Amino acid sequence: MLKRLTGWVGLFLILAVCAIAQSTVAGAELQSLNYRLDETVVGVGDLNQSGSSSYKIVDATGDLAVGNTSGTSFQIETGSKTTSDPALAFSINGANVNFPTFNSTSASVTTANFSVLNYTSYGYVVQIMGNPPTNGSHIISPMTTTGLSQTGKEQFGINLVANTSPTSVGANLNNGQFGFGNVAPNYGTSNSYRYVNGEMIASAPKSSGLTTYTVTYLVNVASVTPGGIYTSNQTLVVTGTY
Repeated sequence: MLKRLTGWVGLFLILAVCAIAQSTVAGAELQSLNYRLDETVVGVGDLNQSGSSSYKIVDATGDLAVGNTSGTSFQIETGSKTTSDPALAFSINGANVNFPTFNSTSASVTTANFSVLNYTSYGYVVQIMGNPPTNGSHIISPMTTTGLSQTGKEQFGINLVANTSPTSVGANLNNGQFGFGNVAPNYGTSNSYRYVNGEMIASAPKSSGLTTYTVTYLVNVASVTPGGIYTSNQTLVVTGTY
Protein backbone atom coordinates (compact mmCIF):
# COMPACT_ATOMS: atom_id res chain seq x y z
CA MET A 1 0.00 0.00 0.00
CA LEU A 2 1.27 3.48 -0.84
CA LYS A 3 1.53 5.94 2.01
CA ARG A 4 1.08 9.71 2.29
CA LEU A 5 4.34 11.35 3.39
CA THR A 6 5.11 14.97 4.17
CA GLY A 7 8.32 17.00 4.20
CA TRP A 8 9.34 20.63 3.65
CA VAL A 9 11.98 22.98 2.33
CA GLY A 10 12.36 26.70 2.99
CA LEU A 11 13.46 29.61 0.81
CA PHE A 12 14.27 32.98 2.36
CA LEU A 13 14.86 36.44 0.61
CA ILE A 14 16.10 35.12 0.52
CA LEU A 15 12.61 33.13 0.20
CA ALA A 16 11.22 29.96 1.77
CA VAL A 17 9.77 27.09 -0.24
CA CYS A 18 8.82 23.53 -0.60
CA ALA A 19 7.15 20.67 1.21
CA ILE A 20 6.03 17.29 0.01
CA ALA A 21 3.24 14.88 0.51
CA GLN A 22 2.60 11.57 -1.10
CA SER A 23 -0.71 9.81 -1.58
CA THR A 24 -1.47 6.19 -1.48
CA VAL A 25 -3.46 3.78 -3.47
CA ALA A 26 -3.65 0.03 -2.98
CA GLY A 27 -2.97 -2.32 -5.86
CA ALA A 28 -5.08 -5.37 -6.63
CA GLU A 29 -3.76 -8.74 -7.74
CA LEU A 30 -5.29 -10.58 -10.68
CA GLN A 31 -7.52 -13.25 -9.16
CA SER A 32 -10.76 -15.21 -9.38
CA LEU A 33 -12.46 -17.88 -7.25
CA ASN A 34 -10.03 -20.48 -8.64
CA TYR A 35 -6.66 -18.68 -8.89
CA ARG A 36 -4.61 -15.65 -7.94
CA LEU A 37 -1.73 -14.21 -9.99
CA ASP A 38 0.59 -12.02 -7.93
CA GLU A 39 3.14 -11.40 -10.69
CA THR A 40 3.67 -12.01 -14.40
CA VAL A 41 7.22 -13.26 -15.00
CA VAL A 42 9.04 -14.09 -18.24
CA GLY A 43 12.16 -16.16 -17.57
CA VAL A 44 14.09 -19.28 -18.39
CA GLY A 45 13.67 -20.68 -14.90
CA ASP A 46 10.86 -20.53 -12.39
CA LEU A 47 9.97 -19.01 -9.04
CA ASN A 48 9.50 -22.23 -7.08
CA GLN A 49 10.31 -21.71 -3.44
CA SER A 50 12.06 -24.28 -1.27
CA GLY A 51 12.28 -23.84 2.48
CA SER A 52 12.31 -25.12 6.02
CA SER A 53 12.19 -23.49 9.43
CA SER A 54 15.78 -22.29 8.90
CA TYR A 55 15.97 -21.17 5.24
CA LYS A 56 14.11 -20.29 2.06
CA ILE A 57 15.36 -20.42 -1.56
CA VAL A 58 13.80 -18.85 -4.64
CA ASP A 59 14.74 -21.02 -7.64
CA ALA A 60 15.39 -19.21 -10.92
CA THR A 61 18.03 -19.75 -13.58
CA GLY A 62 17.79 -16.28 -15.16
CA ASP A 63 15.62 -13.75 -16.95
CA LEU A 64 14.88 -13.30 -20.62
CA ALA A 65 14.08 -9.63 -20.06
CA VAL A 66 14.00 -7.02 -17.32
CA GLY A 67 11.96 -3.83 -17.43
CA ASN A 68 8.51 -2.45 -18.17
CA THR A 69 6.06 -3.41 -20.92
CA SER A 70 2.67 -1.73 -21.19
CA GLY A 71 -0.35 -1.25 -23.41
CA THR A 72 -3.64 0.61 -23.13
CA SER A 73 -5.09 -1.94 -20.70
CA PHE A 74 -2.18 -3.76 -19.06
CA GLN A 75 1.32 -3.34 -17.66
CA ILE A 76 3.99 -5.95 -16.89
CA GLU A 77 7.22 -5.57 -14.90
CA THR A 78 9.54 -8.35 -16.16
CA GLY A 79 12.22 -9.88 -13.97
CA SER A 80 12.10 -12.90 -11.67
CA LYS A 81 12.73 -11.11 -8.40
CA THR A 82 10.17 -8.31 -8.56
CA THR A 83 7.40 -7.82 -6.00
CA SER A 84 3.72 -7.21 -6.62
CA ASP A 85 3.50 -4.62 -3.84
CA PRO A 86 2.95 -1.03 -5.09
CA ALA A 87 5.48 1.55 -3.90
CA LEU A 88 5.85 5.32 -4.19
CA ALA A 89 9.04 6.97 -2.94
CA PHE A 90 9.85 10.67 -2.74
CA SER A 91 12.80 12.70 -1.49
CA ILE A 92 13.81 16.36 -1.29
CA ASN A 93 17.51 16.58 -2.09
CA GLY A 94 18.56 19.39 0.25
CA ALA A 95 16.35 20.85 2.97
CA ASN A 96 16.94 24.59 2.56
CA VAL A 97 17.59 26.94 -0.35
CA ASN A 98 18.17 30.70 -0.31
CA PHE A 99 17.73 33.55 -2.77
CA PRO A 100 20.36 36.23 -3.25
CA THR A 101 19.32 39.68 -2.00
CA PHE A 102 16.42 41.09 -4.01
CA ASN A 103 16.96 44.23 -6.07
CA SER A 104 15.02 46.00 -8.83
CA THR A 105 17.81 45.94 -11.44
CA SER A 106 18.32 42.18 -11.74
CA ALA A 107 16.37 38.97 -11.16
CA SER A 108 17.06 36.69 -8.20
CA VAL A 109 17.08 32.95 -8.88
CA THR A 110 17.77 29.79 -6.95
CA THR A 111 17.11 26.06 -7.40
CA ALA A 112 16.03 22.99 -5.46
CA ASN A 113 15.45 19.42 -6.61
CA PHE A 114 13.38 16.42 -5.67
CA SER A 115 13.18 12.80 -6.80
CA VAL A 116 10.24 10.43 -7.34
CA LEU A 117 10.19 6.67 -7.91
CA ASN A 118 7.09 4.52 -8.25
CA TYR A 119 6.47 0.83 -8.86
CA THR A 120 3.26 -0.88 -10.05
CA SER A 121 1.16 2.24 -9.40
CA TYR A 122 0.74 3.02 -13.13
CA GLY A 123 2.27 6.47 -12.69
CA TYR A 124 2.00 9.56 -10.52
CA VAL A 125 1.28 13.28 -10.60
CA VAL A 126 3.06 16.08 -8.71
CA GLN A 127 1.19 19.24 -7.70
CA ILE A 128 2.53 22.41 -6.06
CA MET A 129 0.58 24.32 -3.44
CA GLY A 130 1.29 27.37 -1.29
CA ASN A 131 1.59 31.14 -1.26
CA PRO A 132 4.16 33.36 -3.05
CA PRO A 133 6.90 35.06 -0.98
CA THR A 134 5.37 37.35 1.64
CA ASN A 135 6.77 40.07 3.92
CA GLY A 136 4.11 41.15 6.39
CA SER A 137 1.10 42.16 4.30
CA HIS A 138 3.12 42.51 1.08
CA ILE A 139 3.02 39.58 -1.39
CA ILE A 140 5.30 39.21 -4.44
CA SER A 141 2.93 38.83 -7.40
CA PRO A 142 2.75 35.24 -8.72
CA MET A 143 3.10 34.70 -12.48
CA THR A 144 -0.33 33.18 -13.16
CA THR A 145 0.35 33.45 -16.91
CA THR A 146 3.49 31.80 -18.28
CA GLY A 147 6.00 34.48 -19.24
CA LEU A 148 9.56 35.80 -19.33
CA SER A 149 11.56 37.39 -16.53
CA GLN A 150 11.09 41.18 -16.41
CA THR A 151 13.36 43.21 -14.14
CA GLY A 152 11.76 46.09 -12.27
CA LYS A 153 8.39 44.31 -12.12
CA GLU A 154 7.25 42.13 -9.24
CA GLN A 155 7.22 38.46 -10.28
CA PHE A 156 7.39 35.07 -8.61
CA GLY A 157 7.57 32.02 -10.87
CA ILE A 158 9.09 28.59 -11.31
CA ASN A 159 9.93 26.09 -14.02
CA LEU A 160 11.50 22.61 -14.14
CA VAL A 161 13.92 22.90 -17.08
CA ALA A 162 17.35 24.32 -17.94
CA ASN A 163 17.36 28.09 -18.58
CA THR A 164 19.64 30.71 -20.12
CA SER A 165 17.64 33.76 -18.97
CA PRO A 166 17.84 35.70 -16.72
CA THR A 167 20.98 33.60 -16.29
CA SER A 168 22.17 30.04 -16.84
CA VAL A 169 20.23 28.24 -14.14
CA GLY A 170 18.27 25.04 -13.58
CA ALA A 171 18.42 21.66 -15.29
CA ASN A 172 16.24 19.33 -17.33
CA LEU A 173 14.84 16.29 -15.55
CA ASN A 174 17.03 13.23 -15.15
CA ASN A 175 15.15 9.99 -15.81
CA GLY A 176 18.10 7.77 -14.91
CA GLN A 177 17.40 4.09 -15.64
CA PHE A 178 13.80 3.14 -16.51
CA GLY A 179 12.47 6.58 -15.50
CA PHE A 180 9.38 7.89 -17.33
CA GLY A 181 8.87 11.26 -15.62
CA ASN A 182 7.61 14.29 -17.54
CA VAL A 183 7.49 18.02 -16.77
CA ALA A 184 4.02 19.57 -17.16
CA PRO A 185 3.79 21.79 -20.28
CA ASN A 186 3.13 24.97 -18.26
CA TYR A 187 6.47 24.50 -16.50
CA GLY A 188 8.50 22.89 -19.27
CA THR A 189 9.58 25.82 -21.50
CA SER A 190 13.10 27.18 -21.08
CA ASN A 191 13.26 30.82 -19.86
CA SER A 192 9.49 30.90 -19.22
CA TYR A 193 8.17 30.95 -15.66
CA ARG A 194 4.82 30.50 -13.95
CA TYR A 195 3.28 29.89 -10.55
CA VAL A 196 -0.33 28.84 -9.96
CA ASN A 197 -1.24 27.40 -6.57
CA GLY A 198 -2.44 23.78 -6.92
CA GLU A 199 -1.25 23.16 -10.48
CA MET A 200 0.38 19.94 -11.67
CA ILE A 201 4.08 20.46 -12.37
CA ALA A 202 5.22 16.92 -13.23
CA SER A 203 3.92 13.40 -13.82
CA ALA A 204 4.71 9.90 -15.05
CA PRO A 205 2.33 7.93 -17.30
CA LYS A 206 3.26 4.51 -15.90
CA SER A 207 5.48 2.76 -13.36
CA SER A 208 8.76 4.63 -13.36
CA GLY A 209 12.30 4.29 -12.11
CA LEU A 210 13.92 7.21 -10.31
CA THR A 211 13.33 10.65 -11.85
CA THR A 212 15.05 13.75 -10.43
CA TYR A 213 13.48 17.16 -11.10
CA THR A 214 15.18 20.54 -10.66
CA VAL A 215 12.90 23.45 -9.75
CA THR A 216 14.13 26.94 -10.67
CA TYR A 217 12.65 29.76 -8.59
CA LEU A 218 12.56 33.30 -9.99
CA VAL A 219 11.84 36.57 -8.15
CA ASN A 220 11.80 40.07 -9.58
CA VAL A 221 10.97 43.14 -7.49
CA ALA A 222 10.10 46.75 -8.24
CA SER A 223 11.88 49.83 -6.90
CA VAL A 224 8.95 50.37 -4.51
CA THR A 225 8.86 46.78 -3.18
CA PRO A 226 9.24 46.92 0.63
CA GLY A 227 12.52 45.60 1.99
CA GLY A 228 12.69 42.80 4.55
CA ILE A 229 12.56 39.03 4.87
CA TYR A 230 10.18 37.26 2.48
CA THR A 231 9.03 33.73 3.25
CA SER A 232 6.78 31.22 1.49
CA ASN A 233 5.52 27.89 2.80
CA GLN A 234 4.68 25.52 -0.04
CA THR A 235 3.73 21.89 -0.47
CA LEU A 236 4.42 19.38 -3.22
CA VAL A 237 1.77 16.65 -3.36
CA VAL A 238 2.87 13.41 -5.08
CA THR A 239 0.01 11.02 -5.85
CA GLY A 240 0.25 7.51 -7.31
CA THR A 241 -2.28 6.83 -10.08
CA TYR A 242 -3.95 3.70 -11.46
